[in-house]
Amino acid sequence: MNTEVEMNRKRKGNWITFPFIIGTMSCLTLANGGYLANLIVYLIVKFNVKSVDASQVVNKVYAGVNFSPIVGAIIADSFLGSFTVVAISSCFALLATLLMTLTSVIDSLRPKPCQIGLSICESPSEFQYAVLYGNLVLGCIGFGISRFVLASMGASQFDKPKDQASYFNWFFFGFYFFAVVAFTGLVYIQDHISWGLGFGICLGACFIALVVFLAGNKFYIHHKPKGSPFTGLAQVVVASIRKMKMKMPSDASATPDQHQLPPQLTNTFRFLNKATIETEGDKRPDGSIAKPWRLCTVQQVEDFKAFIRLFPIWSSSIIVGVEVGLLQGSLTILQSLVMNRRLGHLKIPAVTIVVVGLISSSICLTLIDSLFPWLWRKVMRKLPTPLQRVGIGHLVTALSMAVAALVEKRRLGMNNDKDVMSAVWLFPQLIVIGIGEAFNFPGQAALYYQEFPASLRSTATALTSLVVGIAYYLSTSFIDIIQDNTDWLPDNINHGRLDNVYWTLAALGIVNYGYFLCCAMFFNYKQNDEKAVHEICSDSAN
Repeated sequence: MNTEVEMNRKRKGNWITFPFIIGTMSCLTLANGGYLANLIVYLIVKFNVKSVDASQVVNKVYAGVNFSPIVGAIIADSFLGSFTVVAISSCFALLATLLMTLTSVIDSLRPKPCQIGLSICESPSEFQYAVLYGNLVLGCIGFGISRFVLASMGASQFDKPKDQASYFNWFFFGFYFFAVVAFTGLVYIQDHISWGLGFGICLGACFIALVVFLAGNKFYIHHKPKGSPFTGLAQVVVASIRKMKMKMPSDASATPDQHQLPPQLTNTFRFLNKATIETEGDKRPDGSIAKPWRLCTVQQVEDFKAFIRLFPIWSSSIIVGVEVGLLQGSLTILQSLVMNRRLGHLKIPAVTIVVVGLISSSICLTLIDSLFPWLWRKVMRKLPTPLQRVGIGHLVTALSMAVAALVEKRRLGMNNDKDVMSAVWLFPQLIVIGIGEAFNFPGQAALYYQEFPASLRSTATALTSLVVGIAYYLSTSFIDIIQDNTDWLPDNINHGRLDNVYWTLAALGIVNYGYFLCCAMFFNYKQNDEKAVHEICSDSAN
């Protein structure tokens, strides 16, 4: 009987689930890219939305896509489990692409096209707006939640830290690769062939993603949620405040976990340890906790410490997100619009130029998974840690801002009607920031997953998306501040000083890197994690 149980366990989880997870993610990424990459153009061309209003709508959609994963992750960790949340959110994505496809092929779901020579175009009706905004809300929920909860679900299929680290590398490689396909192939189809065909491919990709994901169900290890872990974290705060004037017993192990194996109370944030002090009435006769808001377990306290310990590291990535968002998004596109985008007989769409960064990230990720640990050990005489990988990402991202500033200064110096600078000059800054992304965001996801409590694993990986969402809002505020206080960003950037904007971002990146180093100096890995770090890096280096 025991042998049969063991055989069943071997048939579940680990790399046997990888084709289903990566197949689902790839199709969802392709659909998401085709759904969002050209959305601003679709709103202007097909829904007669003014360009400024269209950009505001797209801003809110991108914010929603990046904020919804944290909500989905909490639901997955606390109530429904990852499998159910991914399945439901994938259905939402399927409905969103279905509605978008219908708006592109059914005339009654769109306003009449603008007539040439008329300055005022027909606006969408209330019904048409309802259909449009309804599918955008579905898209924010479906695409935002599914991919990031899927990331943590995939990692939970592995027991060994080295396998989890390798999984995240390949997960993000697939993410970047299929984003490139969407930003090139699907954008071209939408612009030059048919909007209906472009969105129809997104619909087909969503359907395949759902089928592939459900087909792998019998191979997945399903981790059941145990209620909201945030309640336990809140109980630690309340219990430690209530007992803040009490003294810890000399035997710190005399806690509610005293008859169990480690974890043991650590010396970091020692004031929280008081939540484990037992007083009269805190426990029932059978030894269970009677008053959870007055007495907590060692595990609860140490989980909360892990949450606090990671917050400074996480916050240091917000500025990196601002830099990536501006360089990979609006600023580079603004530059490409006034540059020569022809490669032979082919003219590159302005939005497609950013795929250079995605390609750079994809290539770099394959090298990080295979070559980087070996090379680091040869140069530094020791193996790299997850924090060092994230730190490299911070520094390289700041460097990309300096490269962008130098390129823009050269462009402004040769700006004239006869000699327009080639958009190929934008490739170096995109390549460098792509390398920074490859080190930074996948490294963060692996670090958070490793360090967060098991009950918060989905939330841990969703924090990477939350960084992007916050950074997106801050980047908008940053541009507003620049425009309100300088003349660096006029409507025509040929008359401005975009290079100064990049130098400012480079300076912010260096200051932020200093902040990260301070955070890293005071960071301690969880108990026994140094061994896990060695296993990850040693296996990769070999």
